[in-house]
Amino acid sequence: MTFSIVARCAATGQIGVAISSSSPAVAARCAQARAGVGAVATQNVTNPALGPLMLDRLAAGLSAAEAVSAAVIADAHADYRQLLAIDRHGATAVHSGCHALGVWGTAQGRDCAAGGNLLADVTIPSAMVAAFERSSGPLADRLLGAMRAALDLGGEKGPLRSAGLLVVHEQSWPYIDLRADWDDAARPIESVAHAWEVYAPQADQYVTRALRPMEAPSFGVPGDE
Repeated sequence: MTFSIVARCAATGQIGVAISSSSPAVAARCAQARAGVGAVATQNVTNPALGPLMLDRLAAGLSAAEAVSAAVIADAHADYRQLLAIDRHGATAVHSGCHALGVWGTAQGRDCAAGGNLLADVTIPSAMVAAFERSSGPLADRLLGAMRAALDLGGEKGPLRSAGLLVVHEQSWPYIDLRADWDDAARPIESVAHAWEVYAPQADQYVTRALRPMEAPSFGVPGDE
């Protein structure tokens, strides 16, 4: 009940995930990333424990393919899982078990991999990869562009209710972690995109606040002068 993309920006080293689903709070369960390590998505009939497992394997120096294989071996129900992984070098790997739901597919490209299930069109993952590969600019914008390419082909068959955008960079905490956990209007990707539009001008300033608070700018809120 989900489609997603994991990707890396070769210029900045940022790594991230964008994801959407008809289920609530999909990003909370299915999207994980670790700075300097990689990003993963664990979807279909989800086992959230497989995300940290794959990231731990990537952190230990295993390839994306080896990390995905380790997750498949560790999970007694791997036939129900759909897994995507990208490492810090841009190498990717995917797994779709034989019990993937409905119309499903995966695709891998340069610095990215996409996958989905219960899709309106089997070509959606390939379209997401193509959209990412031909784009430029900030990683967050490119990830959102790939998600919009999925929407152009119908996205998931059911109405979308949740979405998320997760990007890590040089710090141990996420550079971007924006979610729409339930959208009655069935436009969660656009809700996340709007949140990013608001957050983008301040994203670097929040890093400054953490690392060099004496240089922290005021955001003009009442009492902060």
